[in-house]
Amino acid sequence: MRLWLISILVPALLLAAPVSAQERSAHANYILRCAGCHGMTGAGAPDAGIPDFIGLVGAFAGLDEGRTYLMHVPGVVGSGLSDAEIAAVSNYVIETWAGESLPADWQPFTEAEVTERRAIDIPDVVAKRREVVAVLDAMGIETAAYPWP
Repeated sequence: MRLWLISILVPALLLAAPVSAQERSAHANYILRCAGCHGMTGAGAPDAGIPDFIGLVGAFAGLDEGRTYLMHVPGVVGSGLSDAEIAAVSNYVIETWAGESLPADWQPFTEAEVTERRAIDIPDVVAKRREVVAVLDAMGIETAAYPWP
C-alpha cells in the first residue's frame, strides 16, 4: 500500500514544483556558457578564431554599434540564457577583462537593452564586426585579432 501511495504522490509533487530554471551567478554562467571557448582567463583562442577579452572587450562595450554586435556573437545567441542573464554575464566579462579599453562613461548592460539589441536584425555578424572595428580603428582604439576576412 505504501509503494502505491508514493507512486502517486511523487509525480504529483514534481508537477506542482516550479518550472523555472535555477538562477546562477554571472560567474557561474560564464563558466558554463563562455569559458569553453574564451577560457577561464578570458584569453580566448585567437588561432581558432575566438577573440581575447583581456584589455580589449571594453572597446566594443563603449560604442553603440559595438554593444549591438556583442549581443549577436554566436556564443551569446546560442547561450540559452535569458536576457537578464546575458546582461549579467556581459557585465561580468566587461568588468573582469576590459581594463583600460573600457571608456569612462561606460554603462552596464540592462535586461531591457539586451532585449532591444537582440531584436535588431544582424544577418552577418562577421560583417557587423568588421564595421564596428573600422569605426574603432578610425578612433585609434585597438581590438582583438580576428581571423575571418
